Amino acid sequence: MRLSTAWRILWPYLWRYRRAVALGFAALLIKDILAAIVPVFLGRGVDAMRAGGFNLNAVLWLAAAIVGFAAVKGVFQYWMRVIVIGVSRDVEFDLRNDLYRHLTRLDAGFYSRTRTGDVMARATNDLSAVRMMVGPALMYSFETGITFLLVVAIMLSIDWKLTLAALAPAPLISIVVSRFGHLIHVRFEQIQSLFSDISSRVQENIAGVRVVRAFVQEEAELRNFERLNQLYVAENIRLAKLSGAFLPLLQALIGLTMLILLWAGGLRLIGGGLTLGQFVMFNTYLMILVWPMIAFGWVVNLVQRGTASLGRIHAILQQQPSITAPPVPVPLPQPLSGEIEFRAVTVDYPAGRALDGIDLRIPAGATVAIVGHTGSGKSTLVHLIPRLIDPAEGAVLIDGVDVRRYCPEQLRRQIGFVPQETILFSATLAQNIAFGVDGCPPERIRWAAELAGLGPDIESFPQGLDTLVGERGITLSGGQKQRTAIARAVLRDPRILILDDALSSVDTLTEDRILSALAAVMRGRTTILISHRVSTVRGADQIFVIERGRLAEQGTHESLLALDGYYADLYRKQLLEEELEAI
Repeated sequence: MRLSTAWRILWPYLWRYRRAVALGFAALLIKDILAAIVPVFLGRGVDAMRAGGFNLNAVLWLAAAIVGFAAVKGVFQYWMRVIVIGVSRDVEFDLRNDLYRHLTRLDAGFYSRTRTGDVMARATNDLSAVRMMVGPALMYSFETGITFLLVVAIMLSIDWKLTLAALAPAPLISIVVSRFGHLIHVRFEQIQSLFSDISSRVQENIAGVRVVRAFVQEEAELRNFERLNQLYVAENIRLAKLSGAFLPLLQALIGLTMLILLWAGGLRLIGGGLTLGQFVMFNTYLMILVWPMIAFGWVVNLVQRGTASLGRIHAILQQQPSITAPPVPVPLPQPLSGEIEFRAVTVDYPAGRALDGIDLRIPAGATVAIVGHTGSGKSTLVHLIPRLIDPAEGAVLIDGVDVRRYCPEQLRRQIGFVPQETILFSATLAQNIAFGVDGCPPERIRWAAELAGLGPDIESFPQGLDTLVGERGITLSGGQKQRTAIARAVLRDPRILILDDALSSVDTLTEDRILSALAAVMRGRTTILISHRVSTVRGADQIFVIERGRLAEQGTHESLLALDGYYADLYRKQLLEEELEAI
């Protein structure tokens, strides 16, 4: 990313804090002016000690002026750092919030092609690099620039020939800075990419630690991690070597500058073209310029890192969600009746076609079931209802209106969805159940938990509903997680309830109890059950059989048995399994 592009992206964030930025840079300007004046007093003080005798009074006044100016400069330098660095923290805060907000709006397609570790690296290391560019790099670039201009202007006013001689190596310094800056930028992008790989590997192994242990792959994963870590360290060492060569080379050029001044200035002093005070002043100014020259190299390093990191963050911010609200959304019926219709719906994934011309209708308030082989498209079908995905062709209608014409947020508030993969958060059981329902009373949470069959489990938990479930609900069993997800969906009081294989981790007896308890809740709501168990779906008003993305069968339990197709075959196999278990 070009530097101009980077600052164009950051400008709106800096503009929010324009008053603080103005104060910070005003303090910076005053500090630099005071710093540039001090050597003038020093030079006059030296000349005062040589001009026809020792002038103690003048020396004391000049010494007092140097101390006073230095003290005031220190005050402004303190506020410069506090204000400007504080603004950089505020910009980092805003940028992190915007990044997180944008991540919550991106659709499932983005996360299917982007590793979690990569996203985490951009939200941590890359943001820190951007903050360093906005804070120290911006502050020191202006400080060194203003100091350089002030000092050079004063030096030119005293002796322009000596000034030009002393600054002769400056073009060479610019070339070195430019070349090394480009190399640092490229190297840092490679380092950040490797850091993303490491973060992804750690995240995957922590999330799948049980699988790693079950397959005795600890050593293999450790070797893979060590290989990535070695690459990361090697790239950092290469960057360190680059920086290690950069700073000494910069210091050598600065030393050359001082050597030229001593030689040319000494000749001018001997020839009477300069007073001793002016020669001392020149040397002092050159010492002041040493820091800007060194800091300039450091600033270039920070800026190159910051632009590389901002480019990675901006790449995410440029990702557009495929699921968006229409410009003028249709008002959602209140209350929603819950009639659902699929019209010639087709869904394509990168791996192939998931649904192919699905036509079906679910009456309002009906309980329907969807069955089919694994990978037949059942979950894809129900993901269309809350607009987690959109069809490539066709339309999904709720209450006679294409769901793409509704506001997605309003639509989803009317839907209770229990996905195949239960996601719980590192919070209490009550907080997980009440997720998305603000200000829910405890008795209502307990009602939903008992309805989902969690009553006996809650009594056995050490702190009941206030028990922490751990990251991703690791302290709960698979069945407890699913029942928590059911309680969460029911608590929303949805008009449409979707249970995507939500009872697969519970035994048949627990399943019967949960379905019996849910019967009252399901009455009057549109309920969609996805399951591989006939016992779960046999009581549904309608059963839809999906095969290879197409609607293969449709009817009640009895009519589908009479068809003697997939559903009847599934029923016979499960009867046989039950008989074998009973033996």
